[in-house]
Amino acid sequence: MKKILTLIVSLLFAAAVFAAAAKVADITQPELQAAITAKSAVILDVNGTDSYKAGHIPGAIDYIAHKDQIAKLLPADKNALVVAYCGSPSCHAYAAAADAAVKLGYTNVKHFAPGISGWKQSGAVTEKGN
Repeated sequence: MKKILTLIVSLLFAAAVFAAAAKVADITQPELQAAITAKSAVILDVNGTDSYKAGHIPGAIDYIAHKDQIAKLLPADKNALVVAYCGSPSCHAYAAAADAAVKLGYTNVKHFAPGISGWKQSGAVTEKGN
């Protein structure tokens, strides 16, 4: 019985993650790079602290390390661009950060689908460290 309950809870969690993923539109790399240049986006890296330290999109916040303080790190303007990303196009971990922003009332939440692997493969610059 415990195994069945655990399975049901896991499936419901997975469904919630995919539902959150459906709420946000993708952003292209040129659009994201323009937002970074204009300093008009808050970027949330959901890859974990070790990956973040090894290399992240410039200006990104380590969501895993700061998820409990995310409300304080996001801008007061609920229309501000918030972009979440994870490892690759097949990764759905970004949905946790996107969902957190949506739940806080942000209306312009996007997903950078290529993730850090696509960013690096394009030759774009990354930042290292905390």
